[in-house]
Amino acid sequence: MNLIENIKEGLRSVKANMLRSVLTAMIIALGITALVGSLSAIDGIEKSVAESMSSLGVNTFDIRSKQNRGGRNGGIEQKRYERLMLSQVQRFIDRYVVPSTIALSANLSQIAEVKYSSKKTNPNIRIEGVNQDYMAINGLSIEKGRNLSVIETQRGVKVAVIGSKVFSALYEKNEDPIGTQISFKGTQFKVIGVMKEKGQISDPNFDNMIFIPVLVANQMASGRGLNYRLTVGIADPTKMEWAMGEATGLMRSIRRDQLGKENSFDLEKSETLSQKLESMTSGLRWAGFGIGFITLLGACIALMNIMMVSVTERTREVGVRKALGATPTRIRQQFIIEAIVVCFLGGIVGIILGIIAGNLLALALGVFVLPWLWMIVGLVVCVFVGLLSGYYPAYKASQLDPIESLRFE
Repeated sequence: MNLIENIKEGLRSVKANMLRSVLTAMIIALGITALVGSLSAIDGIEKSVAESMSSLGVNTFDIRSKQNRGGRNGGIEQKRYERLMLSQVQRFIDRYVVPSTIALSANLSQIAEVKYSSKKTNPNIRIEGVNQDYMAINGLSIEKGRNLSVIETQRGVKVAVIGSKVFSALYEKNEDPIGTQISFKGTQFKVIGVMKEKGQISDPNFDNMIFIPVLVANQMASGRGLNYRLTVGIADPTKMEWAMGEATGLMRSIRRDQLGKENSFDLEKSETLSQKLESMTSGLRWAGFGIGFITLLGACIALMNIMMVSVTERTREVGVRKALGATPTRIRQQFIIEAIVVCFLGGIVGIILGIIAGNLLALALGVFVLPWLWMIVGLVVCVFVGLLSGYYPAYKASQLDPIESLRFE
């Protein structure tokens, strides 16, 4: 009895006990569905974030004012550093020679109330002064209208790009906001663009923000110093350390930091969203493995029980096979293959259901994933479960005495 014949016999046995085999296969399918589905959903989330951050990439670092500007730490008086000034950050942008995109931003208010005609928003709108490169660095897209231009940011023209939530609060669904006038903090602005919805995954909440030229934000601060922030996106990731070194030297020169003294500003490599997401999704992956393992453990026990019943029912058959010359190895092989066939059938169903379940969330985020890795893992797990569940019943069958087996009723 060769291997091919054993596989055929396994399929015949599954067909002869269809209901029992289907129920067992469905238990396997549930475990594989939990495993493949959860991991596919996580892959879909990561792919969505990667696409939304494609314009930003992972090659950015930030320059901002020193967080500790005075006070005491452990009884030691800390040196007070002045904030970065608008003239200093603008000089940095003009003089930085490394190929890069530099975004400049400063928060004017987080509690602004915006008015348009007879409508107004809640006093929770964030007003951000930015330059023309801010949206590209942060992976933001324009749905209607356009972005701020270089001339508008340099000359301080009173124009604004509004977030999707601001648009929903002030305008009707089919109303065109481009060219209309909105007001906040006693100043009127012409709306030139509406941002595409970013969603709750973004931090900060870009949908609830308004972008105006940074020069206008500086004028509206009325002498109150703003915290300016530079985000530098490097074109070549292999030159990141060199680019950060060049930025440090240039900013120290602009700030006139003394040789041997610490920086009067903070410069740090940005923690990318992909890194943050990886730390969050690693826990979800382990949870998916855990759910799949528990379900498959139950399926493994159920399959072993069914295989034991199958050995008992087919004791006479085993006796006949041994009488005709079947070796214990072939008998073991027959029952192990039968267990693997049941697991494999359940695994295929589970993989299909897992892909569908996982992509329900992925499609909601606008992506589709075909998790080849998890499909292969699922099939390997099925074979392993079949071996684990089928070995002991197969070993027991191979040790049956042929004479006693033929007498079995």
